[in-house]
Amino acid sequence: MQPIQRVAIVGAGNMGSGIAQKSAQEEFDVQMVDREQQWVDRGQGIIANFLTEAVERRIFSEQQVDAIKGRITGVVGVENTAENTDLVIEAVFEDFDIKTAVFKTLDEACGEDTILASNTSSLSVNALAEATGRPDRFVGLHFFYHPAKNRLVEVIPAQSTSQQTIDRVVQYCKMLGKVVIVCGDRPGFVVNRFFVPWLNEACLLLEEGHGTAAQIDAVACKAFRIGLGPFGLMNLTGPPIALHSTDYLAEQLETPRYNGAANLRDLVSDNRMWDIEEDNTYSEEQYEVISRRLYGVVFGVAAQIVDEGVCSIEDVDRGAKVGLRWARGPFELMNRVGVKASFEMAKEYLALCQDEQGESNWKIPQFFTDQASNDSQWDFSYVDTSIQDGIATITINRPEAMNALNETVIEQLGHAITAVNSNDDVHTLVLDGAGKAFVAGADVKFFVDKIRSDSIDDIVEFTSNGHKVLNSIENSPKTTIALTTGLALGGGLELALCCDYRIGTRRTQFRFPETSIGIYPGLGGSQRPARISGIPLARWAVLGGNFMNAQMAYDIGLLTHLVDLAEVGQATNSCIKAGKPAQKYPGKPTNPDSSVVKFASDFYSDANLTTLLSGGCPEGYDAEDKSISRQLKNLKYTAPIALSMASELIDITASTTLEQGLDSELAKLTDIFSTRDALEGLSALIEGRRATYNNS
Repeated sequence: MQPIQRVAIVGAGNMGSGIAQKSAQEEFDVQMVDREQQWVDRGQGIIANFLTEAVERRIFSEQQVDAIKGRITGVVGVENTAENTDLVIEAVFEDFDIKTAVFKTLDEACGEDTILASNTSSLSVNALAEATGRPDRFVGLHFFYHPAKNRLVEVIPAQSTSQQTIDRVVQYCKMLGKVVIVCGDRPGFVVNRFFVPWLNEACLLLEEGHGTAAQIDAVACKAFRIGLGPFGLMNLTGPPIALHSTDYLAEQLETPRYNGAANLRDLVSDNRMWDIEEDNTYSEEQYEVISRRLYGVVFGVAAQIVDEGVCSIEDVDRGAKVGLRWARGPFELMNRVGVKASFEMAKEYLALCQDEQGESNWKIPQFFTDQASNDSQWDFSYVDTSIQDGIATITINRPEAMNALNETVIEQLGHAITAVNSNDDVHTLVLDGAGKAFVAGADVKFFVDKIRSDSIDDIVEFTSNGHKVLNSIENSPKTTIALTTGLALGGGLELALCCDYRIGTRRTQFRFPETSIGIYPGLGGSQRPARISGIPLARWAVLGGNFMNAQMAYDIGLLTHLVDLAEVGQATNSCIKAGKPAQKYPGKPTNPDSSVVKFASDFYSDANLTTLLSGGCPEGYDAEDKSISRQLKNLKYTAPIALSMASELIDITASTTLEQGLDSELAKLTDIFSTRDALEGLSALIEGRRATYNNS
C-alpha cells in the first residue's frame, strides 16, 4: 500500500490551516488552497502565529518552524490543486452545495488516484460521495478543534468507499499522531451525537430554572470530571455552532427534544455569550437533578450509537476521552454510576422526549435494557485479532492511553496469543499498536496505587502474568513480528524484544525510562537487550535511559529492520519468508561502526562501571564534553537502588540462560517496589515533576 505523502487542504480558515499545519509538522508535503490570495495569506498568518507561540513555549525550535513552513505551499484557486496530490481534504463552510461544487472542481483538477475527503461534523458522507466523480475514493473526516492539538479524528467511509481508500486515509491520520475512530455514516457520527444533545440539555435545564449557567457548569464538571462545563464550552467554540448542530440533529434524527433551546436561540440572535461568572455554589438537590438529566441523555445516546452499528462501546468512550478530554467515557461512567442506575436515568430522559401520546423516535436499545436487568458492568476489549492468509495480526487498541499495559490488556493479550499459537492455519503472528504508539509502557498509576495500599504482591502477580504472556511469544511456534513503527517505551519495548523480528520506520522511538522513575525494567528489559546487543549497549540503553531514534535502535540491534513506511509490508513478507531466525540473540550490535555503538561500548565498559554507578566521570573522559555530560546527567537523575539492581541483572546475562535471567528479574521485584524511591519516582512521573531520591 503506497502511503499518502502529498496532501492538499482546501479552505485556509481555522480548521483548514490547523490541518495543514499538523500535516506539515509530520513531514507531509502540503498545499493550502483557497479562492483568493488574501485567504491563503490569512491561513499562513494563523499558522505563523501558532508556531511563534510554540517556539516561545519551547515546543519547536526556530529551525523546526522554518522547516514546517517550508512544507506548506499556498495555492490560489481550487482548480490549481496539483494533479499528483495523494489526498485532498476539503475544509470549507458546512454547506452541502458549496462542498459539492468544490469536489466537482477537484475531480477535474486531480489525477484519478487522488483521494477526496470532506472535513465535516454533520453532513451525510454517503450523499457527498454520490456528488463526487469518484465515490470509491471518497471518505468523510471529522477533525476536532484545534486540529493541530486535538488527537481525535473520526474517519467516516461512505458505502461506496473502497477498503484501500480507508486503509490509506487511516494510515495518514495515524501518521499525524491521531487516535482514529472509523465509524458509520449517521448524523453526528460518534462524539457530536451525544455531546450536542448534552449541550442543549444544559440550556433546557437553565431555561427551566434548575440553576444558573455557572451552577450547571459546576455540576457538569464534577459529574463528568471535566475542566469546562457546557456553557463554558459553548462560549469557547461559539454558541452559533451549538445551535446549528443541535437543530441539524433534531431534523435528521426527527427528535424534537434536540431542537435548539429558546434561550440558546435568543443568545445567538443577540450575538451574546453565556454569563458564567456568577456564583457557582449549588445544593445537593440541584446536583441530583442536573447530573441525572445530563447523565441520562449521554447514557441513552451512547447506547443508541452502538446499537445502530456506528462504532463500538470502546470507540464511544475513546471519543469522549480523547476528543472531549473527559476523564471517563459514557460506558465507563455507567460502570462507575452503576449500569442499572444509569438505565433509570436514560428512562427519565426518554420520558422527556415523548409527546403527549407517549410516542417518540428516541428509544432505549434492547441491549442496554438487558444489561441493566442483569445489573452487570460493561466489559471492554482492548486487543483485536484479525487473521488473513495465515497471518494473525494482534493489535493493542488502547490509543487513548498510548496502548499502556494494564491488567486487562495483559489478560486479553495472553488469551489472543494463546488462541493464535494453537491455530494450525496461522504461520505468522504480527503485533501492532493502534494510534501513534506501539506500546508506551505499563500503567504507572496501577503501580502507585498498589504501593500506597501495601499491595506489592499484586504488582508481582501482574508482572509475573506479563512474563507468561511474553514467554508465550518468545516460545511461539509461529514467526513473530513486532511492528514498532511508533513509540515503544519500557514494557512496550520489552514486549517487542521478545518477538523474532522488529520492524521500524523513521518515526520509531525506543526508551527504557525505568531507572529514572525508581524501578528497573521488569518484563525482560534487564535480560533481552544484553543478549541482543551485548552488555555495554544494554547498560547504555537501560542504565542511561537514552532515547533511541530509529537509526540508533537499528544500529544497536533492537530493530531488525528499518524501512520507509511504504516498505513495511515488504519487510513483513521478508520476515515471513525467512521464518524463525537461527540466532535471535547474537549478543552484538548490528552496526559496530555506528558512532553511538562505539561510544556506548567504550563508555559503559566493565572498566568504567564502578565509577559510573558511584556518580563519577571515568578517567580519560571530559565531563564538560556534551555527550559525556549528557550521560552523567542521565545517571545522576536515576534512583541509586534501581540503578544498582538493573546493573546486576544485566551483568548476569553473561552467565545465565534467558529463563534463569528472567527468574532473577522477577525475584527482585518485591525488593525494588518496596523502596521509598520507587514510590517517589512513579509518583513524580504522574505528577509531572522531577523525582528526589534518597537511596532508601
